[in-house]
Amino acid sequence: MKKILLLLVCLLTGCTGIPEGVKPVDNFKLEKYLGKWYEIARLDHSFEKGLSRVSAEYSLRPDGGVKVTNRGYSAKNNKWKEAVGKAYFVKGPGQGFLKVSFFGPLYGSYVVFALDHDNYQYALVSGPDKSYLWLLARSPKMNEDLKNELIAKARAAGFDTDKLIYVKHD
Repeated sequence: MKKILLLLVCLLTGCTGIPEGVKPVDNFKLEKYLGKWYEIARLDHSFEKGLSRVSAEYSLRPDGGVKVTNRGYSAKNNKWKEAVGKAYFVKGPGQGFLKVSFFGPLYGSYVVFALDHDNYQYALVSGPDKSYLWLLARSPKMNEDLKNELIAKARAAGFDTDKLIYVKHD
């Protein structure tokens, strides 16, 4: 019943809220965030199940939004899977809080809550609730100490980091 209610709320509101205990980064610079990011770890969902070599590419759209291209390899099907969406800032371009859509008018939250503000080399991203979490980096490999520090930050925010999937990029 709880899941049905959540689905109904998402359909009506577009799931563009921020999970409790998660705060979007301030001083967000989209121009530095654009480009290719590699998924280091994630909480798994059906739309990414079984995918390896997952990446996301962000570029500007003519309407001022962001084009989002997610790509991953399915070894089971021996082919690449790709989804193209669009994203827009929810509260202004200086905050790492966007809404993203891959399915027409329905949007979900994209909340950057940890970021390498100096070089934009890593990010922690949440969806509308704590069942969505991505650890992203500009390289397919990440320093273990940094990875552990970011996972600890996600755990402290209330994410179930024991369920993280570590993405293979071979």
